[in-house]
Amino acid sequence: MPEPVFTPVNLITGFLGSGKTTLLQRLLADPALADTAVLINEFGEVGLDHHLLERIDDTMVLLQSGCLCCTIRGELSMAIRDLHSKRERGVVPRFRRLVVESTGLADPFPILSTVQADPVLRHHFRLGNVITTVDAVNGLGQLARQVECTKQIAVADRLVLTKTDLTAAAEADSLVERLGRINPSAPLWRAAEAPIDAKALLSHDLFATAGRSEAARRWFSAELGDGPAEAGDRNRHDESIHAFALAFEGPLDWTLFGLWLSMLLNRHGDRVLRVKGILNVADADAPVAIHGVQRLVHPPVHMAAWPDDDRRSRLVFIVDGLDRGLIERSLMAFLQADTQPAAAAFRPSLQPTL
Repeated sequence: MPEPVFTPVNLITGFLGSGKTTLLQRLLADPALADTAVLINEFGEVGLDHHLLERIDDTMVLLQSGCLCCTIRGELSMAIRDLHSKRERGVVPRFRRLVVESTGLADPFPILSTVQADPVLRHHFRLGNVITTVDAVNGLGQLARQVECTKQIAVADRLVLTKTDLTAAAEADSLVERLGRINPSAPLWRAAEAPIDAKALLSHDLFATAGRSEAARRWFSAELGDGPAEAGDRNRHDESIHAFALAFEGPLDWTLFGLWLSMLLNRHGDRVLRVKGILNVADADAPVAIHGVQRLVHPPVHMAAWPDDDRRSRLVFIVDGLDRGLIERSLMAFLQADTQPAAAAFRPSLQPTL
C-alpha cells in the first residue's frame, strides 16, 4: 500500500525520565505501527538495541517491528529531508508515519514549527498529534521548577501518565488535577495500569480527520465536549499558563474569523500556546476544525459531519499570561454583526484591539 500524500509526523515529548523511550518501545511493538520511521536524539541513549535487526548506516537501523530508527544529528529539518530522500531512492523501507522523540529538555514549539516552516518538508509531511509523557513520581516538582515541562503538557493532544505504580494514589491524583488545569482537553492514559493502544494514541490524530467522520466525532466529543465559556476560570492555576473555552451561536464569516485569528497570532503568538476548535461557518453544511500552535496555524479540516447536536462554534485556548477578556472582546468586535454571544462572559466591543 503506498504511503499517504502527506506523511504524518507525530511528536513524543515529556520531561527527562518521564518514560518517553519506554512508551516508544510499547508503541513500536504494535503491528499497526510496523511501517513507521522514528527519529531520536542519540541512538545510544535509547534502549532499543534488543530490537535491532539490520544496521543501514551509521545513524539508521531497521527494527524487528519493521520500524526504521535513526539518530538526529543536527537540524531536525535536515534529518527529515534525508530520511525522505532515502525513502524515495529506495535506500530505506517505505514508511507511512514518522515519530519524533524529543529530548526531555526540549521546548516542543520549535519542533512543531519545523515541518511547516521548511519549504521542502511541508510538501511531503504534515503534523500529526503530540503525545506527552508525565512522570507521576516527579511531575509536580518538575512543573514547579521547569517551564519546559509545562509547555510540553500544554501542547499535548494526548497525555500519558507514567510510574503511577511507584507513587501514592493521592499524589498521582493531585498531579492529574494539575494536568487538567494546564490542558483540560487532552485525554489521559495511565501507562502502568492499562494497555497502550497505538492507534488511539497515534493513528487517529486531528489532522487525519478529513474524510473520516467517526474519528472526527470521537476527537471532538472528547476534546470539546466540556467547553462552556463560563467554566474557564477554574482552569487558572498559580502559574501564568491557563486554559479557557469560548462558545457562540450562529454561523460565522470565515474571512472575518481568519483575519481576527491572523491578527491575534501575529501580535500574541508567543503566548498563545494552543488554539483549537470547531466552527460553524456560514454556507457550510458541516463544521470546520482549526488547530494552531503559537504562530503556526494548520490548514483547516472540513469535517464530514457535526460530532453532536450542538451547532455552536467552540474554541479552546491555552495561553501564557494572556488575558481572556482581551481575546473575547476582540473576537466579538470582529464577529458581532454575525453572531450572538453564548454566555454572559462575552462582552462585545467596538475596538478590535489586539
